[in-house]
Amino acid sequence: MKILVAVKRVVDYNVKVRVKADGTGVDIANVKMSMNPFDEIAVEEAVRLKEKGVASEIVAVSCGVAQCQETLRTAMAIGADRGILVETGEELQPLAVAKLLKALVEQEKPALVILGKQAIDDDCNQTGQMLAALLGRPQGTFASKVEVEDGRVRVTREVDGGLETVSLATPAVVTTDLRLNEPRYVTLPNIMKAKKKPLAVLKPADLGVDVAPRLETLSVREPSGRKAGVKVADVAALVDKLKNEAKVV
Repeated sequence: MKILVAVKRVVDYNVKVRVKADGTGVDIANVKMSMNPFDEIAVEEAVRLKEKGVASEIVAVSCGVAQCQETLRTAMAIGADRGILVETGEELQPLAVAKLLKALVEQEKPALVILGKQAIDDDCNQTGQMLAALLGRPQGTFASKVEVEDGRVRVTREVDGGLETVSLATPAVVTTDLRLNEPRYVTLPNIMKAKKKPLAVLKPADLGVDVAPRLETLSVREPSGRKAGVKVADVAALVDKLKNEAKVV
């Protein structure tokens, strides 16, 4: 079984982001970038499936600027066998990424596609679902457990009422949640080995995909700060403030 894993380069989750002065977006100049945490979980799950003997090859894919090669090298240091970068300077929105991944899936023909349920920069939570729809493949989203047996993928996912388990025929698409696993620490020997693994670079035109943005960002602003709390003398004063100031009762 071949597994394709999509990874995205995002601002590191430990960084406090700043909005640009003109309100057109987030300032990423001289900011630490890293792999999207949900995608790191996806790579780890693919590697675990390979260690179990379920998968034979893991292909890591990223779309974006040339620096995304660093993200792919990290994926290969975790355990991916090779990488593919679709290089472009365009702003990539979920539908464009899904179309690029669809074209790569049709080339690589993996039995399973694993990707993070969302990216922490835009929080769209759309790419996996769009990819499954474009491919016409079954999907298991927000996976907290993945099992592969008898040519099918059993995905346990968290829902409002508890846990739901779905059985998917392969080929399939799975998106990962935080509780699926804990990614391993990347060791220096594996980082050195990753430098020797093959990494192909393509352009969107090579895949016949138009990545022009369909959405326009009107403005970006920081959330308003929280107001300081106040102490009240008694329950009557609390009810009065909730009714007349907060207007929640």
